[in-house]
Amino acid sequence: MLSRAMFRFGQLCPRVFGVEFDSRTEPLYYTLSSSPQALHRDHQRFFNDYGKLYSLYIHSDNRIQKAQTHAEIKSKLSEKFARFCDVFETTAFIPDVNDSVVKGFCIREKSTTGISKEILKTFYQNESVCLFSYKREGQYCWQEAWSHVKQAEKAERQYITPASSPVYHPSTLAIRNSDVFYCMDEAYKVLQECSDILPESKAVLQIVDEQVESCRKDGFPVTVIEGLDATGKTTLTEALRESLNATLLKSPPQCLAPFRQRFDSEPPLIRRAFYALGNYITAAHVGKESLRAPVIVDRYWHSTAAYAIATAVSGRVENLPRPGSELYQWPDDLLRPNLVLLLTVNPEERLRRLRDRGQDKTIEETELEVNQLFRLKVEEAYKRIQNPSCIIVDASPSPQQVLRQVQQLIRNNCHF
Repeated sequence: MLSRAMFRFGQLCPRVFGVEFDSRTEPLYYTLSSSPQALHRDHQRFFNDYGKLYSLYIHSDNRIQKAQTHAEIKSKLSEKFARFCDVFETTAFIPDVNDSVVKGFCIREKSTTGISKEILKTFYQNESVCLFSYKREGQYCWQEAWSHVKQAEKAERQYITPASSPVYHPSTLAIRNSDVFYCMDEAYKVLQECSDILPESKAVLQIVDEQVESCRKDGFPVTVIEGLDATGKTTLTEALRESLNATLLKSPPQCLAPFRQRFDSEPPLIRRAFYALGNYITAAHVGKESLRAPVIVDRYWHSTAAYAIATAVSGRVENLPRPGSELYQWPDDLLRPNLVLLLTVNPEERLRRLRDRGQDKTIEETELEVNQLFRLKVEEAYKRIQNPSCIIVDASPSPQQVLRQVQQLIRNNCHF
C-alpha cells in the first residue's frame, strides 16, 4: 500500500515542482498532468534516458520531524552517496501561497549500477518520505510512485508538463516563522515542540521565561551596530561605550553561549527559533539598561533576519523577497532601537582583516568568504529591512574617523 505521506502528498496536487541546478541558473519548473505532454528542450535534457532518475519529498504534519528528516537525508546523500549519484534540491509548491512548500531532492544515477535503488531503500520505511521514479518514452516522461517491491501498488501515471517560472521564487514562500520569526510566541512554540528530543530547549525556554519582559519605558537612546565580521564592529562598539558612557550589549546574549554549539548543529527551523529568542532576551536587557544610560548593541534582529533570508533563498540575489516585502518588516513585539548602523568595507579589505585576526570562523562566516553570491545576498537583505532600516556607514577609514562619523549620526538621529 502507498504510505500515508505519499497519499497526503498526492492530495496536494496540482503543484509546481522546481529543480535547483546551481546558483547561476533558474530552476527547472514543471507540473503534472494526466495526459501526455511534449517536453521542452531543457526538460528533455533533464528527463533524459541516461541514468535512472528519482525524486524524494519529505511531507509530515509534524514540522520538527519534517525538518530533521530533511536534514538527515541531505547529510546522507551528500556524504555517503555523492560519488554514485547527482543530487539536486527540489521544491513542490503552490505559487504565491505561503507555507505550501514541500522540500525534497532529485537523485540521478551516474552509472547503470543500480545503486540508487539501494539508496532509496534506506529511506523507504520512513512514512514522512514520498518517493517517485521517472520513465521516458520519446517526447513524453511520466512520474509514478516508487517501490522496491515488484508487486507494489502504483499511483496513477502523471506526465511531466513544462511550467513557466513563478513570479516569486518558491523559497520565499517558506520563510515566515520557519527561517525568520516575526513574534516571540512562534519561536517559543518551536522549542516547546522539540523539547522532548532536545533537552537544551527546556533550559533556553526557562531563561526566556525568567528574563523576557513585554514592555520598555522611555529611556536613553539605543543604537545597534550591524555588519559582517571584520567590518570593525567590536572596535567601534567599544569606542562608543567609552565615549558615550554607554552600556554595551551583544546579541545573542552571553546567557545563551553554552547552547550555541548544540543549536548550530540543528536544522534551520530549530536553529533560527533559538536565535530569534536570543533577540527577545537581548531586548529585555536593553529595556532595563536604557533606563540608566545610552545602550549600544552589537548585532540584533537585522543580523538574524538577513543571514536567515540569504540562506533560505537559493540562487541569485534577484530571488530574494522584493523590496517592501512583509518579510523585511520588523516584528511588532520586539523592542525597536532608535538607530541602526550597517558597517561596510570592500570584500578585499574585509578578508585581509579576517586573516590578520586569525580567529575561528562560524559556518556562515566561512560561507561568506568562499561564496561571493551569499555575501551579496546577506548585504542586500540587510539593506531591505524596514522599520527601522539601516543607515550605511563606510568603515574603510581609520577607526577614529569612523567613530567621529558614527558619533555625529547618533547626535543627529537620537537627539543625544
